[in-house]
Amino acid sequence: MANKTLFSAAFSRFLPRTDAVNEAGGAAYAYGPEAKLAQLAATGTLSDGFYSGADAQLADVLSAARAVSPDFVAKAAVYARKSGAMKDMPALLAAYLTVADPDLAVPVFGRVIDNGRMLRNFVQIMRSGQVGRRSLGSRPKRLVREWLEKASMPQLMAAATGNDPSLADIVRIVHPAPASADRRAFYGWLIGKPYDVAALPAEIAAFEAWKRDPKGALPPVPFEWLTAFPLTAGQWAELAGRMGWQALRMNLNTLARNGAFDVKGATAKVASRLADADTIARVRPAPYQLMVAMGQVGEAVPLRVQAALEEALELSLATVPVLAGHVVVCPDVSGSMSSAATGYRKGATSVVRCIDIAALVAAAVLRTNRRARVMPFDVDVVGMALDPKARVAVNAARLAAIGGGGTNVSAPLARLNAERAKVDTVVIVSDNESWIDPTRRGATATMIEWNKLKARNPGAKLICIDIQPYGTTQAKDRQDIMNVGGFTDAVFDAMARFASGETRDWVEIVNETEV
Repeated sequence: MANKTLFSAAFSRFLPRTDAVNEAGGAAYAYGPEAKLAQLAATGTLSDGFYSGADAQLADVLSAARAVSPDFVAKAAVYARKSGAMKDMPALLAAYLTVADPDLAVPVFGRVIDNGRMLRNFVQIMRSGQVGRRSLGSRPKRLVREWLEKASMPQLMAAATGNDPSLADIVRIVHPAPASADRRAFYGWLIGKPYDVAALPAEIAAFEAWKRDPKGALPPVPFEWLTAFPLTAGQWAELAGRMGWQALRMNLNTLARNGAFDVKGATAKVASRLADADTIARVRPAPYQLMVAMGQVGEAVPLRVQAALEEALELSLATVPVLAGHVVVCPDVSGSMSSAATGYRKGATSVVRCIDIAALVAAAVLRTNRRARVMPFDVDVVGMALDPKARVAVNAARLAAIGGGGTNVSAPLARLNAERAKVDTVVIVSDNESWIDPTRRGATATMIEWNKLKARNPGAKLICIDIQPYGTTQAKDRQDIMNVGGFTDAVFDAMARFASGETRDWVEIVNETEV
């Protein structure tokens, strides 16, 4: 009799053969050109990863961009910025379009370059020569000049906070034509050229006066301009009410160290700002940023403020969907997941690990879907009981503390099959670098195990959340399988739409993006 393992019609029929080897050496499926670009745009940070370097990532994204239409590049850039809250990748794709499709680059620039930091990213990338030119060129220069002309003084001051290039460098490159005396004076002040002191914008004039006497009222300039001066506790408390929400989240220890919370009313005001639902809905902080902030606050930060951070985390997860039926969420807790989620970059490596994000997604799904089953895995499924009524931060911290071992993405599916479990939706959160799975001819073990599960649960759907830009997956897209990349609330939206049958795949969601 023929070998049943090799020739089993039940498990091999319709299963695609693997066509790639992942970074860990395991059999895998390569993303199609559009899916690969979308994945890179939503997760790539142009930094060194666990398996590959920043140079390889840059080469990958430019190669993927050339393999698709400029129209899809434009949609991926806007999706990555507006839905994925990414920074470097949208700027890179906008710069690429200035060469690939200069006309299309114009609306993309307007949608993607939405603040001073993004403007500096764009100019830096253009001047690097990586997209095919070392100078801005006439049209990109015009786009940058128009951005400067339309920007308000607060926007320009925010843009002037940062270097490489600085806003002064950009002004020297594009030579904006000031439309008013105060704008002309500001540019002169910025680049160190003679200017009319009497025409300085009120904010800059107040800053110059305050520098001569730092004991007076704080001028209305970015808080970063003031922190190099000796400030009183009261002035620090004032800054706490003035700085942006994200800056407030990141500077709690600094405020505590400088006595801001000793000022009457400061603690209540900071806590109120951090937990304000309307502000969180507008700012859309990444939930993992809040979880990390909670872990980093020192003992000097008042408990009321720490509690507000936890409340902010809960509010930031308002978009986590309720999934119908039997839900299983599988966070990858293997060794490679201990790497920095946004990669390694000298002086700017994030403390957020991939495992933190996977754990947070699992805990968030459990909070919304109280009957969901959580199956962390590395080489095999890791046994752990979580309380669905516990706060998200508590369950996420427990999961993130596991860590270690190789990667076997098929392990939770194999366990579900061994149990003959009833399943409607499986969510796997991983870097997709599976290599321990049992070797099979043709398909990955993940696809084989999923097909076995589908035989018992015909309506089941598999959602694979890929949080690293390596370009391969263990489960190929089809009507019941979606691969989605990223680690913002856009992932939860994509998950809900797919589970409800609203969309077929993630590329379809990106294609719906307006440019």
